[in-house]
Amino acid sequence: MRIREGQPARINRVYVTGNTRTNDHVIMREIRTKPGQLFSRTDVMRTTRELANLGYFDPEQIVPNPKPDPETGMVDIEYSVVERSTSQIELQGGWGAGRIVGTFGVTFDNFSTKQMFRENGWDPLPQGDGQRISLRAQSNGRFFQSYNFSFTEPWLGGKKPNSLTVSFYHSRQNPTGLPRDDPDRQQLSITGVGAGIGRRLKWPDDYFTLYTGINLQQYDLYNYRNLFALGYTDGQSYNFNLKFILGRSSIDQPIYPRRGSNFSITAQITPPFSLLIDEDWANVEPEVKYKFIEYHKWKFNGEWYTRIIGDLVFKTQIQFGFLGQYNREWGYSPFERFYVGGDGLQGFVLDGREVIGLRGYPNNAVSPGTGGVIFDKFTLEMRYPLTLNPNSTIYGLVFAEGGNAWGDFREFKPFDIKRSMGFGVRIFMPMFGMLGVDFGYGYDPIASPFGAPSGWQTHFILGQQF
Repeated sequence: MRIREGQPARINRVYVTGNTRTNDHVIMREIRTKPGQLFSRTDVMRTTRELANLGYFDPEQIVPNPKPDPETGMVDIEYSVVERSTSQIELQGGWGAGRIVGTFGVTFDNFSTKQMFRENGWDPLPQGDGQRISLRAQSNGRFFQSYNFSFTEPWLGGKKPNSLTVSFYHSRQNPTGLPRDDPDRQQLSITGVGAGIGRRLKWPDDYFTLYTGINLQQYDLYNYRNLFALGYTDGQSYNFNLKFILGRSSIDQPIYPRRGSNFSITAQITPPFSLLIDEDWANVEPEVKYKFIEYHKWKFNGEWYTRIIGDLVFKTQIQFGFLGQYNREWGYSPFERFYVGGDGLQGFVLDGREVIGLRGYPNNAVSPGTGGVIFDKFTLEMRYPLTLNPNSTIYGLVFAEGGNAWGDFREFKPFDIKRSMGFGVRIFMPMFGMLGVDFGYGYDPIASPFGAPSGWQTHFILGQQF
């Protein structure tokens, strides 16, 4: 057998087949193999990963097909893709606490604002440019209403991968359900707007991203007695903050990743108003004290995915969060606290809290009554797919996890956690997103260390993942 190594091949032509909805320029801007470059298997594999993470194609059917020409030393590369539905609709209805709860939401991925104004652009929706629009409304009548809107342009200007995201939301909670003219009526309303720019970085490597955003929220309280800040029942509070997210994601695909990792460090910072304004903050009235909310909030999330054998995948995850204060006299912010436990769904709580799921325990149970200012959580999970069909991805899992939250940084004990184990199933359908159910057993008591274990808990998953 004689083998003769020829000259390195250069790329001649790159093209894509199978994209019936997504415009060519949306795909070509993600491709790492350019005409004129030396052929590189690493670049071909990276392109396959980038196309899979767009979410517009079936990741199991993205096939690169090099076509070399030995006579010219050139190679053509064809990327064959299969489109899948990416838009989602959310319709929910339920009965609880004597009330009917209804939710309606739509998310249009791969949207195109340009096609909206063209004669044949609606088929049935304007799509193909990779933009994202999300609309969601939830209500149970007088007691609760929530409205959310967001828009994302992934390539602002069309030349660089700088994303623009704008959002608006308004929520209102009325625990008593009484009409506006009733003096016993209670209400908390939150109105907020936000905008942010995301960038792909080239250092330390090109898996890193940086998001910078600015947000403004207004909290309007009327006779609202559910907030733990003593004596603060009426008034307006403003939350003006800057948000920074440094992330790195090298997972091979978003729905069922088999390898890679996903890390993020988030900093959310308000100006230190109490240090800039001369007041006796320990004795000032709550309406004055909480006029401008101040805090610095830090979060870390790390996920690792390891292929064991075939499609059997082991996931490891670590989460940590801390809500800091600038001034001891001002204290910790009554908003933006951490509530750990349960399914991780936000529910009807509107005081700016952040809900962290912990299976095997009731919702918000693994936290002080006033919410935690620091938390940690550890997760081990083994996954195996039952089907990877693009119309319905189904996989089962077994998990072991633990976490806790503390009301003061001085109480923090990182390994004094509430432990649980269990099993579950996930179903991803493009029209409805991620659905699932988990059965978790909590080994530790919730309140007293000498009480009974939390026991078996059932958690339903809607549109989010643990």
